[in-house]
Amino acid sequence: MPPADVPPVGARIRQARQERGVSLRALAREVGVSASLVSQIETGKSQPSVSTLYAITTALGISVESLFEQRESVAATGDAAAVTHALAAFAADPARRIGPLVTPGEREVLELDSGVMWERLGHVPGTEVDFLLVTYRPGGSSSTSGGLMRHAGTEYGYLISGELVLTLGFETYTLRPGGAVCFESTTPHRYCNDGEEPAVGVWFVFSDT
Repeated sequence: MPPADVPPVGARIRQARQERGVSLRALAREVGVSASLVSQIETGKSQPSVSTLYAITTALGISVESLFEQRESVAATGDAAAVTHALAAFAADPARRIGPLVTPGEREVLELDSGVMWERLGHVPGTEVDFLLVTYRPGGSSSTSGGLMRHAGTEYGYLISGELVLTLGFETYTLRPGGAVCFESTTPHRYCNDGEEPAVGVWFVFSDT
């Protein structure tokens, strides 16, 4: 069974922005991108990169984990049929979204720009934790512009296969299968896959804000 898609990221971002009374242009200024890009992300015409996604969630005061949550209000603000379809699929079995057991066919998936895919491995209600199976396809990067990102929290990662280059502050590290990293996510950082095969690992990001 293939992984299950969650409702579009853009619909959830638009909902959060509107709930907070933030204009599209104001959000774009806060994030440091064009209003056109934010509009394209909200309408599903473009997917955010990892760095842009973290910048948007930080500006809106929400967690990345919240983008996986199934809420009826999203169906009201999101005009894509996929939103309603995904909500219905998960409503019948809420336990599949929060554990304690999540099988491969039950993972919710976020497809991001620049060749990155996140699959949620589980979630305990009331916690602000991103527990993810992360895939960086060949050439994939957490930032399309090549810039470093920073966000609240503490980050732990373990690489299962492939090779991933981590730029952390002024240092660069090559992560290979069996290698692990941990650092404060407020430290500027960037991941990229310069290899010819996907880099796959398990990531755990604890948001302490």
